[in-house]
Amino acid sequence: MNLCNFVFFISPTKPSLTLTTRSFKCSSSPPTSHQLKLADSLQLQTLNILEWPSVCNQLSAFTSTTMGSSAARGGQVVIGRSPQESRRLLDQTSAAFALHLPPDFSGIEDVSEVVESAVSGQLLSIREICAVKRTLWSARALFEKLEKIGEQSERYYPLLEILQNCNFLTELEQKIDYCIDSKFLVILDRASEDLEIIRLERKSNMDDLDTLLKGISTKIYQAGGIDKPLVTKRRSRMCVGVKASHKSLLPNGVVLDVSSSGATYFTEPRDAVDLNNMEVRLSNAERAEEQAILGLLASEIAQSGSDIKYLLDKVLEVDLAIARAAHARWMNGKCPVISSGGFENDGLSINIEGIQHPLLLETSLGSLTGHATSKSGNSIMWCEENGVMGQSLTFPVPIDIKVEHETRVVVISGPNTGGKTASMKTLGVASIMLKAGMFLPARNHPTLPWFDFILADIGDSQSLEQSLSTFSGHLSRICKMLEVTTKQSLILIDEIGSGTDPSEGVALSTSILEYLKDKVNLAVITTHYADLSLLKKKDSQYENAAMEFSLQTLQPTYRILWGSTGESNALNIAKSIGFDEKVVARAETWVKRLMPDKAEKRRGLLYQSLMEEKNRLEVQANRAERIYSNVMDLYNEIKEEANDLPKRETALKAKEAQKTRKEIITMKSQLETIVKEYEAKIATASIDQLNTLLKESESAISSIIEAHCYTEESSATDAEASSLSVKLGDQVIVRELGNKLATIVEPPGTDGTTLVQYGKIRVRANVSGMRGIQSSSDTAPTPNSQSQIKKQRIKSLKNLSEVKNSEEIVYGPAVQTSKNTVDLRGMRVEEASHNLNLALSTFRPGSVLFIIHGMGTGVVKESVLQILKKHPRVLKFEQESPTNYGCTVAYIK
Repeated sequence: MNLCNFVFFISPTKPSLTLTTRSFKCSSSPPTSHQLKLADSLQLQTLNILEWPSVCNQLSAFTSTTMGSSAARGGQVVIGRSPQESRRLLDQTSAAFALHLPPDFSGIEDVSEVVESAVSGQLLSIREICAVKRTLWSARALFEKLEKIGEQSERYYPLLEILQNCNFLTELEQKIDYCIDSKFLVILDRASEDLEIIRLERKSNMDDLDTLLKGISTKIYQAGGIDKPLVTKRRSRMCVGVKASHKSLLPNGVVLDVSSSGATYFTEPRDAVDLNNMEVRLSNAERAEEQAILGLLASEIAQSGSDIKYLLDKVLEVDLAIARAAHARWMNGKCPVISSGGFENDGLSINIEGIQHPLLLETSLGSLTGHATSKSGNSIMWCEENGVMGQSLTFPVPIDIKVEHETRVVVISGPNTGGKTASMKTLGVASIMLKAGMFLPARNHPTLPWFDFILADIGDSQSLEQSLSTFSGHLSRICKMLEVTTKQSLILIDEIGSGTDPSEGVALSTSILEYLKDKVNLAVITTHYADLSLLKKKDSQYENAAMEFSLQTLQPTYRILWGSTGESNALNIAKSIGFDEKVVARAETWVKRLMPDKAEKRRGLLYQSLMEEKNRLEVQANRAERIYSNVMDLYNEIKEEANDLPKRETALKAKEAQKTRKEIITMKSQLETIVKEYEAKIATASIDQLNTLLKESESAISSIIEAHCYTEESSATDAEASSLSVKLGDQVIVRELGNKLATIVEPPGTDGTTLVQYGKIRVRANVSGMRGIQSSSDTAPTPNSQSQIKKQRIKSLKNLSEVKNSEEIVYGPAVQTSKNTVDLRGMRVEEASHNLNLALSTFRPGSVLFIIHGMGTGVVKESVLQILKKHPRVLKFEQESPTNYGCTVAYIK
C-alpha cells in the first residue's frame, strides 16, 4: 500500500495555558508547600465568594467556539499571574474591541479528545479525521483574516500575535483532503494504489456478476418462475428470486434465504458462486485497505498531537479575547489602567468613577440566555454598542471608589442594607476582571493596582462539621489570610469583629487592622463599630467611607461618601419597615441618654446640610459639563464640515459648469433645428407665407432664449427692504450675517438699526439690509426665498429657564450637521418609521435631531409627527422654520 507522499514537519511541543495564580514576591524565604496549598485554597474560596464563576458564565455567552464556552462556564478564564501578563490580556481585549466585526470561528471544533484517541493508538473514524481537517483549515483561515486586518493598523497586532508562531499543519490537512472526501465521508480511490486496484477489480467483478444474474433472472421470468425479474443480496452474496414451485429451474443452486410466506426462494445459481466468492474476497480486501489508510492518518495525527493541542489553546485564547471585547461592548465597558506606585493619577492608587457590578447589569441590559444558545449573537452584540448600552443606567446605582496611594486600610460604615458588602464585592470583582484582561463597567478611565492575592472574608463561615461558630469561623479564615498575604495583596473583610462582645470585638479588630496596614497593599473592611472610624485621626494610612442614607425617604441611596463616617440608622430603618412605634420611641429615649448634649443630632443635621450643598454643586457641575460637551461637539462638527468647504465649492462649480455646458448644447441644438425647419419651409412656401414663417421662427427662438435666461431680483429685493417695517419678535433674513435667519429682540432705533439675535449671538444691524419672511397665509413662499430659508442651519435656542425640566436637560445650539440629521425622503412609511425609531433610541439625552421628511403626499410627514407625539424620549418638536414644512426638529430627553 502506497499512500500519497507528503512531507510532514512536526514542531516541538509548546506549553499549554496555566490558570493558577501564585506569587510570594515579598516573602524573605521561599513559600512552603503548605503555604502554596493554603494560598490556592483561599484564592478558590475568594473567587466563589465574589461570584467570579457567575461572571465567567456571563462571559461564556459571547464565546464563538465550544472550547471557549466550556472554559468560561467552568470558570477557567485566564487570570494574569503578573502585571505584564494582565497588560497583555488587556491589549488583546483592546485590539478585539477595535474590530468592526468579530472574526469567523465556524468550522473550529474541540478535537482534543480525537487527538488523545489517536495518541493512545485507537483507530479514528472518517468523521473524526475530517473534524481534525476542518479545524486545521478554519484555524489557518482565522489567522489569515487577522493577518489581513493587522496590515491596516498596528493596534490589532496583540490579537494577531497569539497565532503568530502556530504550526497550522498544512501538509496534514492536505493529506487528509487528498485521501478523504469530507463532504460524503468516503475514502477516495487515490488514497493508495492498492485501494484503487482493488476497487477496479471489484467493479469489474460486480459488472460480470450483475450481468450473469440479470440474464438468469430474465430466463426464470420467461419460464414463469417469478412474477418479475429479481436480483438481490442475501447473506452478503448476490442471488435471484424464484418461486418455490419452480426451484427446479436452478438445479444445483444454493438457497440463501426464503421469503416470510415461503413462496419465494432466494437462490445463488451455481455459475455465480465463483463470482460471489471473488466479491467477498475483494470486499474484505477493500475494507482492510481502508482501515490501513485510516490507521496511517491517525498515526500522522498522533505525531502532530502536541502541535494540534497548542493550536487549539491559541484559538481558545483568541476566542476568549473576542468574547471579552463583546462583553465590554455589551456593558459599555472601559479599559482599566494598572496604576503604579507613583503619584501621576492625582495621588490616587484607585480611581474608579461610576462602576456597576456586572452581574447586576443583566437586570437592566437583559438576559444573555438567548445569546448563549446562539453563537451568532456575538455579531448582533457587536452592532448594538451605541444602542441601549450607550445610555446611562440607573440600576445598579453607580459608585465611585477613590483611594489615595498612602492609604492602606479603608473602613466603611453605614446602615444595614446600605450597600457596604455589595460595594466591597464590586471592588473585588473589578480587581479580578483587570487581572483577567476584562473591561470594567465604569466611566472614563478606571485606575487600580494589580493585586497578587485578592482574599475575602464575606458571609457566614459557620461550620458544624469543624465545630466552628460564626465568630470562630471568621477568625479562623482571617488567620489563614494573614499567613499568606503580601505587600501586593487586597484584603476584603465584612463586619470585622462581629459576633462577640463589642468591646472585645473592637479591640481585636483594631489589632488586626494595625497588623494589616503594614502587610498589605490595601485592606477594605465594613463595620458598625464607630471606634474603628476614629483610627484615621491617629494614622493617615487609614481612610473612612460611609454609605449614604436619605433621612427624607428613610432609604439607602447606595452611594459611597469618601472621608465620611456613616451612622447605622437602625432606628430609622426599624421605623420604615413598620416596627412597633412604642418600641422605637423607647429606643430613641435610650439613645438620648447615651448621647449627652444632643451632639449626635447636631452632627446629623450638619451632615445633612452639607450633603444637600454637595448635591446642589454636583447638579451645577454636571450641567456645566453637559453644556461644555455640547458646545465642543458642535464646534468639532462645524470644523469638520468647514474643512471640506473648498472641495465642495470646487465640486459645485464643476457641477454648475457642466450643467451650463449641457444647457448651451441643448439650446444650440434647438436653435439649429428651428433654422433647418425654417430653411426647409422657405424652399416650398409661397411669397405670402414667408412673413408668417419668419414670425413663427422668431417666436420659437425667443421662447428658447427666455427659458434659459436667469432673472435678477435685486430691484425687487431692494424695494422690499426699503419698505420693510419690523417689530419686536419678527424673524428676518439679515444680509450682514450672510443672509442668515435672525429674530428682532429690540424695536428699531432712530438711526435705522435694530438689535437681532442669531443663535446665542446678539448683534446690531441696519434695517435696510433685512428682508422679511412671507407667511404662508398671505402668499406662498417663492422658490428663491424658500431655498434661502432651507439653507439656514443655525437657529436660536430658547432660554434654558423657559424649558420644562431645564435643570435636568440642557440643549446646546441647534445646528444641523450630517451626524444629527435623518433623511427619510424616498422611503416608504414602514421603512421611514423604523429608521426614525432607531435614531430616537440611539441619540444621547440633550441632543437635537433634524428629521427631513419632505412634503410630497404628506404620508411620511404624518407618520413622523405621530411617532414624535408618542415617543417617550421626545421632549418637544417643531418645524425647522415658519416656511419650511419639509423638516422637523425634535429635542431628545
